Amino acid sequence: MLNLLDIILIVLCAGLTAAFAVRFLIVPRSGSVAVDLTDTDPVALLFDNGVLHHGTFAALSKFSLLPGTHVWDDLRDALLPRFPDFPETSGSGASGSMALLPQDPDDPSQVKVKWRDGFCWVTLSEQPETKPRKQLHDTGTLEQCAQTLAHPAWEVDHQGRVIWSNPAYDSLERNHKGAIAEFNVPLDTAPKRLPIFDASGRQEWYEVSAHFSERGTMHHATRVTTLMHAEEAQRTFVQTLAKTFAHLSIGLAIFDDKGQLSIFNPALVDLTDLQATFLATRPTMLSFFDALRENRRMPEPKNYKNWRQDIAEVIAAASGGQYRETWTLADGRTYTVQGRPHPDGATAFLIEDISAEVTMARSYRAEVEQFEVLLDSVDDALVVFSNSGVLTFSNATYRTLWGQNPDAAFADVTLEDALELWSQKSVAGIGWSEIRTFCATLGTSVTRQIQLQMNDGREVRCTLRGLPTEATLIQFTVMGTKAMTKPLDLAVL
Repeated sequence: MLNLLDIILIVLCAGLTAAFAVRFLIVPRSGSVAVDLTDTDPVALLFDNGVLHHGTFAALSKFSLLPGTHVWDDLRDALLPRFPDFPETSGSGASGSMALLPQDPDDPSQVKVKWRDGFCWVTLSEQPETKPRKQLHDTGTLEQCAQTLAHPAWEVDHQGRVIWSNPAYDSLERNHKGAIAEFNVPLDTAPKRLPIFDASGRQEWYEVSAHFSERGTMHHATRVTTLMHAEEAQRTFVQTLAKTFAHLSIGLAIFDDKGQLSIFNPALVDLTDLQATFLATRPTMLSFFDALRENRRMPEPKNYKNWRQDIAEVIAAASGGQYRETWTLADGRTYTVQGRPHPDGATAFLIEDISAEVTMARSYRAEVEQFEVLLDSVDDALVVFSNSGVLTFSNATYRTLWGQNPDAAFADVTLEDALELWSQKSVAGIGWSEIRTFCATLGTSVTRQIQLQMNDGREVRCTLRGLPTEATLIQFTVMGTKAMTKPLDLAVL
């Protein structure tokens, strides 16, 4: 049984041993590493020659490690997915340190490794003191973008002094020797186009936009000189077109891609009776056609409920280039209306008054019909062949005499078809080749007569005449007919 002196010696030895161990681990000595067990790095592990010697409670719990049981490879396997550069061994050389960043730029963690003479201290910091790598990268990218931007950009304070500018602004200011100061006028948020002049007096245009902040105003300038010249050329071209359209007798209405009237000429006002003030308000297509209906300058719809649907179909057809109609108005005038699309989405309507042409065509058709009735009343059979040998006209007497109706034929009746029919209904021995030769001779002014005898015994005189249109008129006169004692002279018709 131990006495009191033995117990005191044992306790004293244990205390000295513990103090020596703490001194060995904490106080640096030759060949030893100083370990900082503070609360600032709660996730920390100490390895001795690759074997886990000690760890904070947070570190042992986070990685499920036990001192003396787990080794360096166990920690490496746990951190390698996040830190692919984690070293394979616990340090090389007498002493050293390294800081490792995670693979994910958004991961704020950081691993610090320090080693000395076989001891290695690993610290995992979830909130590193430095900025995240992605934030540092974004800051550098933005700075590089501002420095390489081709458009001038600058910031002024509330007193109007430039406190920051990019190289493009600096170059512009040097080349224009202070003329760019005109850009520093108070601006609203809407971009404005401002001119400046260089040393040679050449004018350049910039579109300047301003963005306000607590520090001052950030300005951006975009060179629009080429755009200004293009717009001026476009305005000049439109004015030239407008002057050209002003002399046209055809009404022109051009609607832009939004369906609003953009160009019209004076003829449109005259033909539609629409006020120029109304057209200047840029009405839509529906409003334009509605005004035409109210002015009775388009056919009155039979069903007003379906009228707007019909107008929508008209607009769709015009946009496809398939709209072409003739409008007969209540006052007797006749308009032809065409819709033509343009590649930029615009649509043009052309309105032309064709009343005179329609009246002339109607008069011509009436005269032709009257002339045909007159020729049908003639007792002589008349037939006309064109210079290509196609039958173009025959009167009623011809159709009765020869039993041939060209209007009922499926194809054009030619001279050869007629000669074959005539030869079948006439006695043999007649020189049909003479008729063929006469019709083939263009520009002849000679009149020729040939005597024919039909199968029924009737004597027929065939008279051949050349017409000014290089056509041939053939007149058949039945001899002995009491209605006429001599052939009808058609030269005066």
